[in-house]
Amino acid sequence: MLRYLGWETVQRGLFHRRNWVRGLTILGICLVAGVPVGAVLGLLGGLYGSAALIGLAAAYLILRIPMVGLFAVISVICLLPFAALPVDIGFTPTFLDLALLGLFFVWVSRLVTAQDANSGAASGKQEFITSSPTLAVILFVALAVVSFIAGLSHSALTANVIRHFGEILLSVLLFLLVINMVRTQQHLRIVTLVLILAGFGAAAVGIILYVLPDELTVRLLSALRVFGYPTGHGVLRYIEENSELPLRATSTSVDPNVLGGLLIFITTLTTTQVLARKPIIRRRWLIGMVTVMLLCLLLTYSRGAFAGFVAAAMLLSVLRYPKVLVIIVVVCLLLLLLPQAQFYVERFTEGVQGEDQATQMRFGEYKDALILISRYPWFGVGFASAPDIDTYLGVSNVYLLIAEEMGLVGLSAFLICLGVFFLNFFITRPRCPKDTELEPLFLGPSLAVAGALVGGIFDHYLFNLDFPHAAALFWLMVGLGTVGVRLVQAQQPATAPARKGVEVDESPSDSALPGGKPAPAL
Repeated sequence: MLRYLGWETVQRGLFHRRNWVRGLTILGICLVAGVPVGAVLGLLGGLYGSAALIGLAAAYLILRIPMVGLFAVISVICLLPFAALPVDIGFTPTFLDLALLGLFFVWVSRLVTAQDANSGAASGKQEFITSSPTLAVILFVALAVVSFIAGLSHSALTANVIRHFGEILLSVLLFLLVINMVRTQQHLRIVTLVLILAGFGAAAVGIILYVLPDELTVRLLSALRVFGYPTGHGVLRYIEENSELPLRATSTSVDPNVLGGLLIFITTLTTTQVLARKPIIRRRWLIGMVTVMLLCLLLTYSRGAFAGFVAAAMLLSVLRYPKVLVIIVVVCLLLLLLPQAQFYVERFTEGVQGEDQATQMRFGEYKDALILISRYPWFGVGFASAPDIDTYLGVSNVYLLIAEEMGLVGLSAFLICLGVFFLNFFITRPRCPKDTELEPLFLGPSLAVAGALVGGIFDHYLFNLDFPHAAALFWLMVGLGTVGVRLVQAQQPATAPARKGVEVDESPSDSALPGGKPAPAL
């Protein structure tokens, strides 16, 4: 606004030798800034007006620096995944909807106008990157649309179904956005740091809410009612929904298994940085963060999430750091020996033996899912409901859920996507320079995806319409892993020409924010 009034005139007024001129200038600035803010607050009220102003400020930042939009998506996924606007437009738009739509709008606009996705500068060299497995991802999305349309023959089309399906599509397509926006090692470093900090925040909130008195925890979580969160004592989640059994940590993720799934990704990412020769921030901070994350993961009592993290850690020990296996053994021994962990060990043992109620229910879901898949094997039943009265859509296994919704053809496309992704990872791994900052940035996302896929054997949040943020985080990690592969493949001798469409980071030790500004020291 000051630019239109003439910034030079404002400067002269602020530094004028006469007091009354300086006073009038300051008063004018206050009026220019205060009148629009006051008008918005007066028309919309304190709550909605403040939200509108924050939204406008965020929109301006995303338009100026699109990477800020990616940071906003990550923050929403980790800290307020179910937050929604207190308005109804046929459905209730969520923070994640707005963040994803805004980010895609800005990215596509800049792509069309040939502007740099990170600085906003016009560039005739701006390209659309299609790193493998882009083709497989697009095929998977196309098959999802086919199954969705086919499923409308036996189910009603509602605003919520359209919205949830749209969220899932945007979540998968986030892969394309990530591999096009995160082009250099600096970008990958900063996005990884934002993920670690946001995940640490979610874990810390989970532990704090867990140790607080139940009544206070209920009041604090119920305060999120303005954003569409559940309220009352139902926000406390116990094992088998039995208040006589231990409480499970949920943070702001509502469901403890979903929080566990989030922690598979973030804890694996952080653990890789802890063991790296050149971590992105000081190791002692990372050790503190990963300790909090592991504690929160245990407090979720999510056996699938724990198994997923252990699988990722064991893969890390096999590929790069053998001492991780020793750490895993020590942690397992502590769980076996500590009196406070005996219930956790007993519950895990019951799950392996299939003796507890939750595991028995899963076995029943698997059986029903196989019946549904056998009746509609090729393209599934869509995303709304099952066509037969004696079957239902839903199973605690991401692979069976995809087969229910998209058939064996859709499941095959999903597996091909991940197969190509991991094939690229293992082919490129020997070329990754050891003991460099790039190494953990290359290993972390891919191992986190591997851990999540193991966790997906026991739960469905990675492709469930009710948890689009989990799907978004999954495909964001696949995108970051693909960027890591691309950066390693771009490591060439100085005399060799750089690959077309790949920006090689020639000074990986220099931290910089998108747009070329130096990052603050950490």
